[in-house]
This record gives sequence, structure tokens and C-alpha cells, in this order.
Amino acid sequence: MIHPLVRRNSHPNRARGLALAGELRNTYVVKKSEPDKTRDQVARTILEGGPASAVDLAEKLSITPTGIRRHLETLIAEGVLTAREPYQGRAVRGRGRPSKVFVMTDSGREKFEHSYDDLAVAALKFMASKNGSHLVDEFAQSRANEFVRKGEQIKSSSKSVSEKSKALAKLLTKEGYSATTDKMGNGEEICQHHCPIAHVASEFPQLCEAETAAFSAILGTHVQRLATIAHGDGVCTTFIPSNISQTRKTKVKEGAR
Repeated sequence: MIHPLVRRNSHPNRARGLALAGELRNTYVVKKSEPDKTRDQVARTILEGGPASAVDLAEKLSITPTGIRRHLETLIAEGVLTAREPYQGRAVRGRGRPSKVFVMTDSGREKFEHSYDDLAVAALKFMASKNGSHLVDEFAQSRANEFVRKGEQIKSSSKSVSEKSKALAKLLTKEGYSATTDKMGNGEEICQHHCPIAHVASEFPQLCEAETAAFSAILGTHVQRLATIAHGDGVCTTFIPSNISQTRKTKVKEGAR
């Protein structure tokens, strides 16, 4: 039997719209058009995967170059994304000017963050306001200790700092940070292209500080945090020096001459 609404609106596109209505109710608070859903997908890809060029996004999402540019322009106009020069942990390879990458803005990130972030911030603020600032520090340390526990296999490994850094980046990615590594000077650099707690960490830097200390504990060496998404940077970057003991020995020998 044909549904009465379909009979009344016999146009095939209208019938298709009714068929989709039930699906949309399950996944969207407000019904979105296909372009809106595609733009959400573009923004979500950048949020979870970090800065990306138009070419990379077009390939990853199977969208034409013209289509991806249109969506990116709309997202920039809405303040969700911004275009930047690509982050270079070392000298730019090859010739020509590198393509710009698109990065999630703070306001754009807030639109995609889960509501429990606001609850977490409110809870930590309440703790701090009740003369419980030490509890916030303890919470940050507890969270860091849990991360060190997850990285115990890396910590106990006899591998090089470079290999441990790569393993740590994989662990971070598994935890939702979308991390990569790169050579930088006399060491390694871990880049976290996404931070699931950025909204909370911007209010409570103790979380970032404890996280940095956890990296040091897992890698068994000094590390230096260079930038964080929570403080407005496009990427969280942490520098890990290689052969730190050898560097110190060299300096001692040079000083003895």
C-alpha cells in the first residue's frame, strides 16, 4: 500500500525526501542539506586529522577540486576554518611555494566539541573555587599517570629515542590526538594535529604540563613543548633531543680544551 503522503506528493524527489526523513531524525537535530553535510564532513576531517591542503581533502573525501574549494570558502566565511602556510618542522623540501593548508579555528573547534567539555570545565572550576586548586593538579597528574601506564611498553623498551618517539606518536593517535613525527635538528618532533581536550586545557594548562611530563617519563629523556592547540597554535609540537648524553659529553670535552 502506498503511503498517503507519498500519493499526495507523487513527485519522485519529494518521495525520496520523505524516505530520508526518518534517517535524518536519527542523526541530526536539524535536517541538513547535502552541501551542509559535506561541509560538516570537510570540517570534521580537519578537526580529527589536522591541517590539510585542498588537494589532500579532495582526494580523501572524493570531492572535485571545484567542489572542495567552494566548501572551504564557505567554512572560512563562517569562521570555522582559516588558511595558513603549512607547518614546517624543518626546511621546506623541493621547489615552489607549498600549498596552503586549512586549519580549524577556535570558534570552529568549539562548534564540534562535545558538550561534556563544558561540563568538565565547569567541574574543574568548581573544584578550584572551593580552595581545591590542588585537586585540579592531582586530576591532571592522575590523567598523566594513566597515559604513562598505557605507554609502559614504550618506556621499558631498549629502542632508540627516534623509535620510541614514533611509537609514542602511534599511541597518541590511538588516543585521538592524530600525531606524527619528523626529524628536527638534532632530535625528533612529535606533532599532535588534534587535541580532544583542547577546550578544557585552554582553561587549565596543568593538563598540558602533566602531559608533557608524561612524554618525558615514557621516552626516558627531556622533552620540550614548543606549541599547543590549547594556547591557540595550529598544532601541538614537542621536541625530543637525540643523543642528549653524547651532546653533553661533547660539550664537556670542548670545555676542557
